[in-house]
Amino acid sequence: MEQAVKQQFENYIKLIELKLDEFLPVKYPQEIWESMRYSLLAGGKRLRPILCLETCKVLCGGYEQAIPTACAIEMLHTQSLIHDDLPCMDNDDYRRGKLTNHKKFSESTAVLAGDALLSFAPQIIIQKTPESVAAQTVLKVLEEFLVSAGAEKLIAGQVVDIDSEGKQIDKKTLTFIHENKTGALFKLSIRAGAILGNADEKTIQALTMFAEKLGLAFQIMDDILDVTSTLEELGKTPGKDALEEKATYVSLYGLDEAKNQVASLCGSACDILKENNIESNILTGIVESISERVC
Repeated sequence: MEQAVKQQFENYIKLIELKLDEFLPVKYPQEIWESMRYSLLAGGKRLRPILCLETCKVLCGGYEQAIPTACAIEMLHTQSLIHDDLPCMDNDDYRRGKLTNHKKFSESTAVLAGDALLSFAPQIIIQKTPESVAAQTVLKVLEEFLVSAGAEKLIAGQVVDIDSEGKQIDKKTLTFIHENKTGALFKLSIRAGAILGNADEKTIQALTMFAEKLGLAFQIMDDILDVTSTLEELGKTPGKDALEEKATYVSLYGLDEAKNQVASLCGSACDILKENNIESNILTGIVESISERVC
């Protein structure tokens, strides 16, 4: 990735960190707010909010109106990680190189912190989006957010993922898991950014296809890194997928074919941007960084 693009990434991350800290102060009772902040402000690539902000910027020249939604999406993502790490789910001790929320606080606090982030995030969209954004646009974004967070998308993927542990599943089921558990938030980020950027339906559909390719490539990359990386590199316990007998693209197709699929998906994602005259060094750089990490 070029240095100029890396600097753009850093600028986005600084802005997101600043706004997340601003939007989530500590209140009474302190423990729940501190637990929410512990996981939300624990670092990370901030990829999903960056996708939201950049998509909006590419389409209308600015991203101020998308900042609350971008932060809300990161809250939703963090909620999914807190719950995913619980003993009744994936049972992990580390996330982003730090103790998971239930290890730092308690299981009950972690459950409630996730619940609190899930309900707090849409409040941020409603309360912090500038009044210059039409109410109908905010309503569309909220619908995208709530559908993506619920039983049709994110939770659906998680349920099928848990149910599939230790079983032989087919490609269709594996794709369903990843399109919903991981892909739903990529699509949400990009579609919300497009809606706030006043994109027409054709552009939204093109960006949706881009998001689908990107989200699946990201998940296959994650499957690969779970096999090839260390705790320090990954920020979470490696080898958990095999230990828990989870179906992954690596277990289904092998390491080499999984890498081939990442390369193919990344190529298709870049083609979609070119074919629709969507020019963004950030979007292209994200795709290239996924390919470079595993191929």
